[in-house]
Amino acid sequence: MDRAEKLALLDRGLTRAAEAIGDVTPVVMARYYARFPDAAGRFEHHGMGRTAALEGEMVETCLYCLMHCIERPTEIEILLDGSIPHHHFTLNVPIDWYQGLLDTVIDVIAETVPADAADEQHLWDEIRGQLGAVFTQCRALLPGADPIAALR
Repeated sequence: MDRAEKLALLDRGLTRAAEAIGDVTPVVMARYYARFPDAAGRFEHHGMGRTAALEGEMVETCLYCLMHCIERPTEIEILLDGSIPHHHFTLNVPIDWYQGLLDTVIDVIAETVPADAADEQHLWDEIRGQLGAVFTQCRALLPGADPIAALR
């Protein structure tokens, strides 16, 4: 599948999810907090009275990564390469929580894919793998991590 086909499938999937769900933020956050209940406290702490706004910003960042990872993969990798360690080391947000939010956004969107649209489902799996690789590389920065393991 070439880049133009991937972009068309990506656009179709995002449009379908928007039409079916509307604002995905409440659905994403409910599912995310069910998977990572302790993350709610971090959002409250860092939201400083604006928790819903912070949740919206983080989901928006995830959507931005999804919308542009095919067309501008280097830009998204640079964005995540800076954001993931900052969240982990400075904001005390574990890498698994950050990746979990991105995966939850993908899950919510991918659930709107029709059963007979294997090409579109494959694309979401590919995007999850592509972005997941950035998280794997960032895990190599953790104290005690084997930096070579991220290259395997």
